[in-house]
Amino acid sequence: MLEESRIIAGRWEGVWAGASEPAFQIVHQARALPGLACDGLGDGRWRLSLPIPVELLSDGVQTFLLQADGETVGSFTILSGQPLEADLRAELDLLRAELDLLKRAFRRHCVETAG
Repeated sequence: MLEESRIIAGRWEGVWAGASEPAFQIVHQARALPGLACDGLGDGRWRLSLPIPVELLSDGVQTFLLQADGETVGSFTILSGQPLEADLRAELDLLRAELDLLKRAFRRHCVETAG
């Protein structure tokens, strides 16, 4: 679970809590970004850090997905300039994907607690 997330000085940072280190990647427009660092903090927590490539920053909404073992587990968004209609549609798609993730987790929880 992503416990915290922030952007500071052009770098995204987050803290992941999990029993073991998953295979993390950050994806922007279906392309995995290089440079993601993952350092153990102990107690099953991991500090993630990624310098945000300047060439990806432009007018509109830029959404970056945090994926662990192929599943989207978090995201961060940068809005600059004037948002475009297509960007708003992309944000709606992201919200739908997050809602699907929550539905799957809720269903899994219901199955686990029913038995």
